[in-house]
Amino acid sequence: MTAIDTPQPTATYDSAFLKACRREPVPHTPVWFMRQAGRSLPEYRKVREGVPMLESCMRPELVTEITLQPVRRHDVDAAIFFSDIVVPLKAIGLDLDIKPGVGPVVEQPVRTRADLARLRDLTPEDVPYVTEAIGMLTRELGATPLIGFAGAPFTLASYLVEGGPSRTYENAKAMMYGDPELWADLLDRLADITAAFLKVQIEAGASAVQLFDSWAGALAPADYRTSVMPASAKVFDAVAGYGVPRIHFGVGTGELLGLMGEAGADVVGADWRVPLDEAARRVGPGKALQGNLDPTVLFTDKDTVAAKAREVLDAAAGLEGHVFNLGHGVMPNTDPDALTRLVEYVHTATAR
Repeated sequence: MTAIDTPQPTATYDSAFLKACRREPVPHTPVWFMRQAGRSLPEYRKVREGVPMLESCMRPELVTEITLQPVRRHDVDAAIFFSDIVVPLKAIGLDLDIKPGVGPVVEQPVRTRADLARLRDLTPEDVPYVTEAIGMLTRELGATPLIGFAGAPFTLASYLVEGGPSRTYENAKAMMYGDPELWADLLDRLADITAAFLKVQIEAGASAVQLFDSWAGALAPADYRTSVMPASAKVFDAVAGYGVPRIHFGVGTGELLGLMGEAGADVVGADWRVPLDEAARRVGPGKALQGNLDPTVLFTDKDTVAAKAREVLDAAAGLEGHVFNLGHGVMPNTDPDALTRLVEYVHTATAR
């Protein structure tokens, strides 16, 4: 019996979302959206007004409210914990901030072996607000699963080495190629921090976890296998014993889908560039898939949205398990009503 098969006598165990992750028959195809917690919702902008991003991730009442907003409005099948991938790095004392319109910015980039000393282990005491917020959320959500998440070691390393967002990853990849031992030690350290952050979320009540390797699409498959996959696999292995589904997602990772599944995920997320039937062929048997409507489709009329969603569902018809999602996050200017209609369409079209 594998971890994903381990029985969990919880309120969420028989939810459509967790059944799909376990590749079991579902009453309808479950839906949730990446970046559903906020961004496009006016009620999100209202409660976040005047509150910096990182501070908002550290206020349990605010985290709870923001996480619940899309569940109330859209009737999605799972909530995603409101946080940010750099929260665990901030929690261990790194000098970083999320600057509006820019993203995470690191005051002192990690470039040398001496810099590794700043990456200490993460403990539950570093993130008490996470445990408190998840406790509040699971009481409110009842039978609706909560997805915990973290940034994958490669994506975190990219921010740390570059000092902020990058299109070329020149410093990170230069370290990967030029000093592979330092690179491996950096990713291994980040794998430990990431695993600890996910464990806190699972132990507090998260029903599944997703590892976001947002920038892994910048890598060739051989480089991913050698220089990145061991760290991601370490994260997945560290939480395997909890028996919660483990989801892996990256952007532009069509060439890496098989390897991302091999890293240990139970569910592999595909962006919109690869149809789900082809994604399933690349991933191979024994995995559920998640995705993968192009987020920009939501800016069209409702008939076009329904037609494009139908294409995704048709491509997913032969999958062992399917969780409907966008191929990336909800865009800030998306009409919230379009998301609500999309959830209703998928639920109705797939009702069994």
